[in-house]
Amino acid sequence: MPEHPSTTSPLPTLVLMPPQTPRNDAPSPTPLPPPAGAKAPIEKAHGNLSKHPKNQFSLPKLRLEIRDLNHAGTQSFLTSVIASDALQTSVQSVLSLLYHSPNSTTTTVPPTRSITLIMRSMEGVAYTTGTELDSDHKEIHFSLDYLHSSVAASRMTDEIMGVLTHEVVHCYQYNGFGTCPGGLIEGIADWVRLNANLSPPHWKKEYSGNWDAGYQHTGYFLEYLEQRFGIGMIRRMNEKLRIERYEEKRFWTELCGRPVHQLWQDYGKAVQQENKKAEDDECVLV
Repeated sequence: MPEHPSTTSPLPTLVLMPPQTPRNDAPSPTPLPPPAGAKAPIEKAHGNLSKHPKNQFSLPKLRLEIRDLNHAGTQSFLTSVIASDALQTSVQSVLSLLYHSPNSTTTTVPPTRSITLIMRSMEGVAYTTGTELDSDHKEIHFSLDYLHSSVAASRMTDEIMGVLTHEVVHCYQYNGFGTCPGGLIEGIADWVRLNANLSPPHWKKEYSGNWDAGYQHTGYFLEYLEQRFGIGMIRRMNEKLRIERYEEKRFWTELCGRPVHQLWQDYGKAVQQENKKAEDDECVLV
């Protein structure tokens, strides 16, 4: 469950992500993926912000700390991305998806003043926290062990960018003054990762269990709501969490006009129809 030391953004604890295919060889330098909006259908929905400087958000102070240069995971990181570009791209992707233009009066960007990426040996994948200075200064702790042992070389760049983007969301999202369910917080982070075109190949839409199981499980549900109720739905959700405490019935009824359990049932039916269509199409092709 995420920590909530301030009213500006959640501070989640360890983020565990499904392991990737074990790597078989050393990574080679590859270019960073395009920023959010560079591919269809995201470009149609959100626009290619990288082409419009006026839509670029101000960056916080960005820092990098590598605690073990001799670690094999460090070599994987340094040869797969340019750290400064990776952080800048992640921040711009997150801000462009969660907020309107920098001068917008409809959304309010949190006062995050710095983000320090700390590459170190640890269990898990990554987590984000505030610093001892104050909660407007964030730290992203990223596991070198995970990169070395659990990520295939062919997936290294996209996985680094995907994890970074997920964690940067935690530097900028609101949490209903600490009342927002952890599953929704993590779902929003993976919704951003999905819309930044950085979803791993093992992700899939699931409609069993609870809507707030978090991560991609909730992320795809949020994408369904974004498509159903119009582009900007998740921005409105995030802004709502800035100004009020989370009370489930009122929150969802005011936002979508119906309770979340009904929305989850609607989503399940939509996924089943989508799966059936895919099966029918496959049969026709065969």
